[in-house]
Amino acid sequence: MNSRQPLYQMKADFFKTLGHPARIRVLELLSEREYAVSEMLPEVAIEPANLSQQLSILKRAGLVTARREGLSVYYALTSPRIAELLASARAILTTVVSGQAEMLEESADR
Repeated sequence: MNSRQPLYQMKADFFKTLGHPARIRVLELLSEREYAVSEMLPEVAIEPANLSQQLSILKRAGLVTARREGLSVYYALTSPRIAELLASARAILTTVVSGQAEMLEESADR
């Protein structure tokens, strides 16, 4: 990220990085604990090459770190605030979905 960019542009770029379902799933997993790539594969359900690409994007963005142990590569979040962001998004979406369900019920009653 270019530090000369306006903050709103940096935020937009940050959210673009989060804008892929596989990346969100990886970050959700890593919110629980460190994972080896081999452990993530069945959880994310994408091809190994695609998972590697998504992990590379997250690493380049500074959201995850990687360490090698023997033949395995382990990933972890760079900050617990990433997990907090995902929890906040979940809470917001729960409220939004709940509100949409209420609106549907109200329109069905008419």
